[in-house]
Amino acid sequence: MKRISLIVSLLTVAALFMSGCRARTVTVTSSAGTSSNTTATESDSSVDTAMPESVAEPAESVPESQPTEETPATEESTATEKKSDMSIEKTSFGKTEDGQEIDLYTCTNSNGLVAKLTNYGAIVVSLETPDRDGNVANINLGFDKLDLYLPRHPYFGSTVGRYCNRIAKGKFTLEEKEYTLATNNDPNHLHGGDAGFDKQVWKAEKVETDDAVGVKFTRRSPDGEEGYPGNLDVAVVYTLTKNDELKVEFTATSDKATPCNLTNHNYWNLAGAGSGTIEEHELQLEADKYLPVDDTLIPTGELADVKGSPVDFTAPHKLGERLKQIEADPVGYDHCFALRSQDGSLALAARVKEPTTGRVMEIYTTQPGIQLYTGNFLDGSEGNGGYKQYGAFCLETQHYPDSPNQPEFPSTILKPGETYKQTTVHKFSVE
Repeated sequence: MKRISLIVSLLTVAALFMSGCRARTVTVTSSAGTSSNTTATESDSSVDTAMPESVAEPAESVPESQPTEETPATEESTATEKKSDMSIEKTSFGKTEDGQEIDLYTCTNSNGLVAKLTNYGAIVVSLETPDRDGNVANINLGFDKLDLYLPRHPYFGSTVGRYCNRIAKGKFTLEEKEYTLATNNDPNHLHGGDAGFDKQVWKAEKVETDDAVGVKFTRRSPDGEEGYPGNLDVAVVYTLTKNDELKVEFTATSDKATPCNLTNHNYWNLAGAGSGTIEEHELQLEADKYLPVDDTLIPTGELADVKGSPVDFTAPHKLGERLKQIEADPVGYDHCFALRSQDGSLALAARVKEPTTGRVMEIYTTQPGIQLYTGNFLDGSEGNGGYKQYGAFCLETQHYPDSPNQPEFPSTILKPGETYKQTTVHKFSVE
């Protein structure tokens, strides 16, 4: 009996001890307000069940700010939201005459700006921006069909090369050898020749970051193309940023010394493409000097002061204010300006405001020059998109025209082992 009593006593004590601890499910809430289910142990106050320190620590080892399995990662979700505000869509834009498929890339930023790009000519087809009242319009001249880009057109939105602007008489001498180029602009070579970069099909790949969407275009300009020496490997990246910027980045390398001068040839009307002339647009340029030209638009070699002349835009002036004072045929601006910044840093080059809509465009560039052109040759024809004279302006960032023949100008010769690199940013806002 004593043995049985002892066994009963021991079983009773064990039962009492086990009742001191019981398991329950509790909710652990993080500082972010999200919760997850886990299993914890609640101790009865009548029994000393304190856990050793080494065992208790794991319950607190995950900081509240670190997401659990069901807690969203705050930084990652924010990045995803930013990226979802930016979009890029690829659609068909038609076929070239030899059957090559051409694509259209529609890039939209978080503020509703829309840039459309195509791999034919690495062209900016359109750019839609809001005015001060939030009304959105396309401010960049172009065509809505590929077929209209295939014949010769005024370089609407094109990537221009191998040498933008003019080379006198289509000739230059490099390393004691004379090269002959197409003379497609009266006696001179213009914008890369008969089939420059604007007439080529480029390889294209989407660019998507948290801050921008766009397209990287690449191609090889083979040795001898349009008369130029060397295989030139070119890349141009167009991106639309969340800060309402159209950014253009050029890079190039060559296996032979060759002239290289790349630009974009957008035609702008900040009131909206087709809305009338740009004569009321107010322009300011960061340039105290310009390049006078002969009657074929080739620089004389002089850098002349703009002060007191119709080409003085050191303070804001309407484009139409002194336009008729320009002695040219047809009348209008077609002048290259030497920018104040000449060290290759990204610096303000131009500011344009359209007073009716309040749209403002600022241009920043690493290039030493900028060409102002007021659409003097636009004639309203179908090949000109129906746009009339002075229906748009161009501000083409670049090196100076005819530099291969004018050694006193900044050099445009790209040599093997070097990398050509230039950046231009168009920033849009309203006032």
